[in-house]
Amino acid sequence: MSIELNKDARKEAVASIERYFREHMDEPIGNIAAGALLGFFLEEVGPSIYNQAVADVQERLQARVMELDIEVHEDEFQYWRKHDRSAKGRK
Repeated sequence: MSIELNKDARKEAVASIERYFREHMDEPIGNIAAGALLGFFLEEVGPSIYNQAVADVQERLQARVMELDIEVHEDEFQYWRKHDRSAKGRK
């Protein structure tokens, strides 16, 4: 699975790379070179970031599923217990 950015996100990323080079490097980088560098990082490093994000989400979802029984648990066979309590209160 390749990691793709939508058109607007890619445009912003390329502009960000160009700005980074202008402000932090000895030489600026052009639009085409910035796009190529972005493509390299998406292909080379992107999967590691993506996989970590998926692992983080899985961990969070598993934690939530483990808590589900606490959040939605209903005690069973409570009719007579409730009935007996209310009957005692009426005496």
